[in-house]
Amino acid sequence: MKKDNLITRRSAIITGISSLGALLLNGCSETSPPTYGNILRMGDMLTYHAHRALLPGQSLVKEYSFRDISSFPATGTTNPGDTSHPGFNEDYARFQKDAFSNWDLKVEGRVKKPGTYSIADLQRFPVKKQITRHTCEEGWTAIAEWAGVPLSLVLQNAGILPSARYVNFFAYDGFIDGIDLLDAFHPQTILAYGMNGRNLPIAHGAPLRLRLETQIGYKSMKYLQKIVVTDEFLDQGDYGWAWYTGI
Repeated sequence: MKKDNLITRRSAIITGISSLGALLLNGCSETSPPTYGNILRMGDMLTYHAHRALLPGQSLVKEYSFRDISSFPATGTTNPGDTSHPGFNEDYARFQKDAFSNWDLKVEGRVKKPGTYSIADLQRFPVKKQITRHTCEEGWTAIAEWAGVPLSLVLQNAGILPSARYVNFFAYDGFIDGIDLLDAFHPQTILAYGMNGRNLPIAHGAPLRLRLETQIGYKSMKYLQKIVVTDEFLDQGDYGWAWYTGI
């Protein structure tokens, strides 16, 4: 992707115009993420391309009021620092013991300035608060307020390179996942350090989680450890879940 295209993309993020979707759709048509398993996975990719082709790339999801905030169950991994958990992570347990004072997020890969960001560093960016509905793959929904920094600001601060196409997340509970740039630069895609007016609870991904409001809940990864920007799709193989689950 040429430099002038990157400038156009960033302008689109600021103004909310849909030209960004068309720009990235051209990139997606060249090489798509692989399809695994069965006809359901093929359907996932059909949904991905249909969303990219038919929906305005920067359409916002609905935001709610404080009175709509609901109870919010914690499912999946609820604490990687728990020694009884099969996904116990010694590093996470050490950070947790120190109230995450020594924790930082690594950002590397296809960026000009690889580096690390502490929670204090992330809180120096303009805060984005949003009250949104979480739609879990298990069938339940919940509404909460999230506070954090737009992922787009962190990527731009790190100097994302024009050739980049995917943003991949590595978590302390062992999960690895990724999104394309259209979702990464969506105005409501944030790195959340707060929930309902408080620091993000451990059960919900402390100290930092992704909030990807345009996709099903499990894509909003908890316990973030590292972000790696890549030119190519980071293939994790068939792990039983769709790579794209747009809603």
